[in-house]
Amino acid sequence: GSKLEIVCPECGNINPLGSNFCNGCGHDLTEAKSAPPIDYSQPQSYTPKFLADKILTTRGSIEGERKLVTVLFADVANYTSISEKLDPEEVHQIMDGCFKVLMDEIHRYEGTIDKFTGDGVMAIFGAPVAHEDHAQRACYAALAIQGAIKEYGEKIEKECGVEFKMRVGLNSGPVIVGSVGNDLRMDYTAIGDTTNLASRMESMTKPGTVLVSANTHKMAADYFKFKPLGKVEVKGKEEPVEAYQLIEAGEV
Repeated sequence: GSKLEIVCPECGNINPLGSNFCNGCGHDLTEAKSAPPIDYSQPQSYTPKFLADKILTTRGSIEGERKLVTVLFADVANYTSISEKLDPEEVHQIMDGCFKVLMDEIHRYEGTIDKFTGDGVMAIFGAPVAHEDHAQRACYAALAIQGAIKEYGEKIEKECGVEFKMRVGLNSGPVIVGSVGNDLRMDYTAIGDTTNLASRMESMTKPGTVLVSANTHKMAADYFKFKPLGKVEVKGKEEPVEAYQLIEAGEV
């Protein structure tokens, strides 16, 4: 059961429940017991325990391996104009809420966040937690992100008077996993266009939608509805590439 006592966060002294001040050092025990702010540069600060445990117990089997993964990029459309209209503190609060949505949905499908950008995120499905169905997981996460951000965006629009939408892009391809540290940071080398193409898909899609490459489409086509957009010109690619808009989960 729960202990009827309060441990002082300053000196570790144990106080009877209901104490306002620590009998050991006088620290105010009524201060808000809020969670420490998340450090977005430290994976162990934002990775839920169930996922962290899985990463650490299975990392030996993935280090040094070549893995097929799906990379997800998400960012806020018109972020610059939002930053110009609102004061920095408001933008910071909006992005904190946005990052929480992104983390919840990505972690729900056991993706891991590789990095936060100022206005979005890059995540990987299939490493360091290995999943054969990484493309499906990434698609589910992408749809869940757009669903949750639609709701969140309506709230932001009402409260702050700015449009808040995200773009999401996916691509699947090989990476070579280096080491996975105790701090949950994964060193890896993306092979070819694995990450670049995901980033390009994200920057080309309309706000509120998800764009995937042919690689991801091929692996997820049986599980989701897609709208083929034909070949699109991609920066840095000589040949146009096929792109598909992810519409919804299919009837499986």
